[in-house]
Amino acid sequence: MLKTIINAFKIKEIRMRLLFTLFCLVIVRIGSNITVPAIDSDMLKNWADSQLASGLLGTLTGGALSSLSIFALSISPYINAEIIMQLLTIAIPRLEEMQKDGEDGRQKIQKISRYLTVVLALIESTAMAISFGRQGYFVSHSSSFTETATVALAFTAGTVFLMWLGDKITEKGVGNGISVILLINIVARLPQDLNTLVTTFVTGASTVVWGVISAVIIAAIIIGMVVLIVLLQDAERRIPVQYTRKIVGRKQVGGQGSSIPMKVNTSGVLPVIFAMSILQFPIIIASFFGVQGNRLEGSNFGTKLLYLIDQNHWFHLKPEGEFKYTLGAIIYIALILFFAYFYTAVSFNPIEISNNLKKQGGFIPGIRPGKPTSDYLTSILNRIIFIGAIALAIVAILPIFFTGIFDVSVSFAATSIIIVVGVVLETMKQVESMMAVRHYKGFLDN
Repeated sequence: MLKTIINAFKIKEIRMRLLFTLFCLVIVRIGSNITVPAIDSDMLKNWADSQLASGLLGTLTGGALSSLSIFALSISPYINAEIIMQLLTIAIPRLEEMQKDGEDGRQKIQKISRYLTVVLALIESTAMAISFGRQGYFVSHSSSFTETATVALAFTAGTVFLMWLGDKITEKGVGNGISVILLINIVARLPQDLNTLVTTFVTGASTVVWGVISAVIIAAIIIGMVVLIVLLQDAERRIPVQYTRKIVGRKQVGGQGSSIPMKVNTSGVLPVIFAMSILQFPIIIASFFGVQGNRLEGSNFGTKLLYLIDQNHWFHLKPEGEFKYTLGAIIYIALILFFAYFYTAVSFNPIEISNNLKKQGGFIPGIRPGKPTSDYLTSILNRIIFIGAIALAIVAILPIFFTGIFDVSVSFAATSIIIVVGVVLETMKQVESMMAVRHYKGFLDN
């Protein structure tokens, strides 16, 4: 990978794209440390210690939420908007038609997603601003309209700017802009999380031997997860395809063999992000109004449900009766499986592939063209999606399991590792592709 980056910097076009991406990421990190106006700096410590600011959302914002910066919401409204649009594409026929209209239709859906992002950002930021006013976080220690509007508009503007910056990275830089911004935010929090692990299990161990053993176990788990994620990202099933021979004029064309690559993890990290966003959304909204999950007797159903879906309460053996709330992990796994199948169903159409093969004179050996081909592809797809989704769920749940069992608070978990590895692999593939195109151009020019 290092060799690829060094070679990429030797090519001016790619070097400019890489530098542009780095410049944009520097802007993201600077903005993540600029506190929004009207917030009392003395109250920031209380907010930074809150469960919401230090959890998954705090990780995805790269600490911007805990410092209440102008990028506090980061691109989480955009992710939520994408989830909503994916669901609406199935429910609304007009959107489904747009999805099938090719690039033009996808651009229209993308435009709707951006508008929806602004609406969601405004709703979330307004709820946050009202909550801060009630808790006395403003400079005036009251909930004045001016301060509430200032904070809400600043948070919304920060999200819109990051969405625009992500588009610019995609257009003029390297990689998918939104994913790259997520990557840099997570990486910014990794040193803090690793320091927590080292302090808790290595330097804080009762003996030197236990400290060394703990260090080896932590390294083995992280390396093992990275290797598993890499294998999961690259694994694919190739369906052989044969093309019939045709006589065109005096020439005989066709007859060559090919294959249809079907990735085991077609949807990448999206099922994990979508599943965790679904579980986190009610917790976030409730926290803005001062409502938190509660397992104590006498608590109402709503607060117990909030407690159940919070991953911070899964796999804990103490206090007595706490482990039953690990049921929330089953809901989490079920959501990962659902979104893995759902996203693949939206992005991969066996009927369309079957029709295209038939038009081009292609067929799968031993399978008749038409409906039998689409049924065969669907059966293969369902099996490999299940394998990929189960592997993804295992990777996602393992860090939460160890966090609960050993009672240690770290924020990166599996979601962060999957995002980091996935984005790095996809970005490196894009760089290698750009380098290959550049070499082909040079060959043709000669």
